Amino acid sequence: MRRRGVILTVLGLVAAGGLALGHTTAAEAAVACKVTYTASEWQGGMSANLSIQNLGDPVNNWTLTFTFPNSGQKVTQGWSATWSQSGSAVTAAALDWNRSLAAGASTSAGFNGTWSGSNPAPSDFKLNGVSCNGTPQSPSASPSASPSASPTRSPSPSPSPSPSPSPSVSPSASPSPQTGAAPKLKVSGNKIVNASTGAAYRLLGVNRSGGEFMCVQGRGVWDGPVDNAAIDVMKTWKVRAVRIPLNEECWLGLSNIQASYGGAAYQNEVRSYVDRLVAKGITPIVEMHWNYGQYTGNSSGCSDVHASCQKPMPDAQYAPQFWTGVANAFKGRDEVVFDLFNEPYPERATGGATSGWTCWRDGGTCPGISYQVAGFQSLVNTVRATGATNIILLGGLAYSNDLTQWLQYKPTDSRNNLAAAWHVYNFNSCVSASCWDSQLAPVAAQVPLVAGEIGENTCSHGFIDQVMNWFDAKGLSYLGWTWNTWDCSTGPSLISDYNGTPTGFGAGLRSRLLSS
Repeated sequence: MRRRGVILTVLGLVAAGGLALGHTTAAEAAVACKVTYTASEWQGGMSANLSIQNLGDPVNNWTLTFTFPNSGQKVTQGWSATWSQSGSAVTAAALDWNRSLAAGASTSAGFNGTWSGSNPAPSDFKLNGVSCNGTPQSPSASPSASPSASPTRSPSPSPSPSPSPSPSVSPSASPSPQTGAAPKLKVSGNKIVNASTGAAYRLLGVNRSGGEFMCVQGRGVWDGPVDNAAIDVMKTWKVRAVRIPLNEECWLGLSNIQASYGGAAYQNEVRSYVDRLVAKGITPIVEMHWNYGQYTGNSSGCSDVHASCQKPMPDAQYAPQFWTGVANAFKGRDEVVFDLFNEPYPERATGGATSGWTCWRDGGTCPGISYQVAGFQSLVNTVRATGATNIILLGGLAYSNDLTQWLQYKPTDSRNNLAAAWHVYNFNSCVSASCWDSQLAPVAAQVPLVAGEIGENTCSHGFIDQVMNWFDAKGLSYLGWTWNTWDCSTGPSLISDYNGTPTGFGAGLRSRLLSS
């Protein structure tokens, strides 16, 4: 998951009459919405998100329109809606999975775009053709009737279309989790299997964020508890795999890292956490999340040379050293899975898919990236040179959301033990079953496919339900982002406390894991 700085925020109350409201007519309904527009920009480019919150009666379909103030502003791709643009007029139409909005519910849609001259925020939002006016539409049939919502109403922060679980989670409330140590794993054809029995094994679980940012920020190693008691809470959800984001500079103990958090201290913490997970029957997935190297080009997460944000590719200066150390730490322990790099996006720097995939595999000097890149072929070779035989995951382009040429550029592996990693949020590009059928299914037919991060910023689970349906039908793996007590829309976070109480978003994953 990448965090982006927000530099533009526009709030507007949208009063919408004439909406499709099931069996309620416009004359009987009082409806209002709040639209929040946030955007980050770089020279000539932008990425925007629009949060639509229903403050009135239930809505079973919606179309949002607005006008760019500058004729040089263009939408180039969008997510969580069907996007179109005519001149400066932009339209976002609901998809099947987010077309219904209960009272108090929210949904989000967003886009990437380009601009020239200036990039002012739009303000003339309309929902189903009705302009924003800041007040709910009053019912015309009965002057004395009270509208069902008002602009001061506090919407539910975590609406959920499915029955909510009890607010307190305890081991006795859930099916008994598995016992025994995690199995050694290997790739067999297009499946991950138990190396001892040959039985197919799905990596179903959560991400545990913290190791990628706490140390480099001088705040410790983990964000929240990672002891045996914390793992036992995960097991009440029937978590079978935990993905552990790591920081390159912290593992190596470079000079900018506090000695108490970096180097041997950091490595010992990671080893100990991995040991505890394995002993509890949970598969650890260790991955390099943030790395060294300055990148200030398209979609840059920061201008810092240090490992303080998501970079487009691993660096040749330190990434081989990192993976040599990690592979040596866990070689001979095939219960542990390696995920070489969180979310590559070299095509944003190189300017095209072909050059992006070439950089992805081969590394070296990549157009638009100032540092020397460690390509994935070289990193696979680095891991295998240690004697480690662990499964290796490789994410594709577009923050691991694009696997269209993964098979064509797949590195060679002396162990034939590679799997494809894919990430998806409701604001990515490939967010529909038709896209998954065309882009993911061919990859899954040849190699194991693991959705290392799934999520949405709606505080609900309508989108990830569709993702899990598709993956469950094919017996594939997925892990939710993230087992941290952050906000369910901006994390997005699965839990509201470390007792395992699910957020509205986390309730969907928890229910699916318990039924798996």
